[in-house]
Amino acid sequence: MDRRKALQKTGLFAGATLMMPTMLSILQSCKEEKRLDWQPEFFTEDEAKTVSLLVDMILPRTDTPGGLDVKSDIFMDKVIAQTYDAEGQENMRSEITAFNANCKEKYGAAFIDLKESDRIAVLKEAEANSGKFNPGVWGTAVGESEPIGFYRGLKSMAIWAYFTSEEMGKNVLSYDPIPGSYEPCKPVSEVGNKWSL
Repeated sequence: MDRRKALQKTGLFAGATLMMPTMLSILQSCKEEKRLDWQPEFFTEDEAKTVSLLVDMILPRTDTPGGLDVKSDIFMDKVIAQTYDAEGQENMRSEITAFNANCKEKYGAAFIDLKESDRIAVLKEAEANSGKFNPGVWGTAVGESEPIGFYRGLKSMAIWAYFTSEEMGKNVLSYDPIPGSYEPCKPVSEVGNKWSL
């Protein structure tokens, strides 16, 4: 091997050795970067990331699609942007801000920046401390309702968005666009899967 080739190979090896930590840090930072693959109408980017992460934790993918698979977070953003009045929108923003402030106070970071175990702890605490929906009759709540809070309201909206999605209505739940005959007193064991409306 001549000297010129040996020096070139040594230079390449030295350069690769010096570049390796930099390349690894770039790859690692890309892996941890939290991105949105949609453009929110109402939410800021950080609010949208928070809502998307909450939806994913409330409705994760299992043997059925998850909340993000049916775009529950995008639907929620559109509903808030297009149907909430200015006061309702401002209330949603302040509740997300308060939710993240609580995470920072107790765990040292906003919800999207917490480690998985801390996120789970936040959701368990929110579940335990949120108000409950009153039972209803024909869609009307019975009795005086207590405030349900941000987490319970967001969870309810996420579940509503999930079960009213086309994917769930047609491919997961039983679906009959034209109802059949009326069959009173049919045993539940014969009904099978839950039905979409």
